[in-house]
Amino acid sequence: MPTNIEKFVQVLKVRYQDKTSALMDVSTRKDPFLTLISCLLSLRTKDEVTTRASERLFALAKNPEEMLNLKKEEIEAAIYPVGFYKRKAEQILGICRVLVERYDSKVPDRIDELLNLKGVGRKTANIVITMGYNKPGIAVDTHVHRISNRLGLVSTKSPNQTEFALRKTLPKQYWIVFNDLLVMHGKAVCTPISPKCSICPITEYCKRVGITRFR
Repeated sequence: MPTNIEKFVQVLKVRYQDKTSALMDVSTRKDPFLTLISCLLSLRTKDEVTTRASERLFALAKNPEEMLNLKKEEIEAAIYPVGFYKRKAEQILGICRVLVERYDSKVPDRIDELLNLKGVGRKTANIVITMGYNKPGIAVDTHVHRISNRLGLVSTKSPNQTEFALRKTLPKQYWIVFNDLLVMHGKAVCTPISPKCSICPITEYCKRVGITRFR
């Protein structure tokens, strides 16, 4: 792992200081429940669609009890056209029932307990931990997985492997910010195909692992 990781993290912080993730746009940070639901809606869905769907849904309900007072069809109408909106409406209601019955309507603050909620994977669980509770966690999606490997921070085959590898090598003080920074960088510069290395602000710290074509 490069010793200059602090340098490139600071560079990315400056580069994207005026930008925020879709989950922040709807003011979900520090609210574990809203963070959880927004993250579920974001799966297989564009950021702008997630933002609008979250706003519509949270105008109707902002906690598990209020959500359970809604009909499945009401939730579907509010979150459409997010990907798999019918399935997600069922998942939301199912999760809310579990939260009310087992957790006194509170979202768990431990990854292993969050993973017991149907529809919640490691990425979502880590986002709830970091965004909702401000506790250390590393949320890894395709952007984080791709860029971490390109940088040479890890050598892994899947996002789950990347998470566990980063937990061993990435200084803990960067865990929470790492997802936001790499997601924004992945969308703007370090794209899946032909990344824009010529304008990348951290190119001097990157090993360009696996990159054969770039701009």
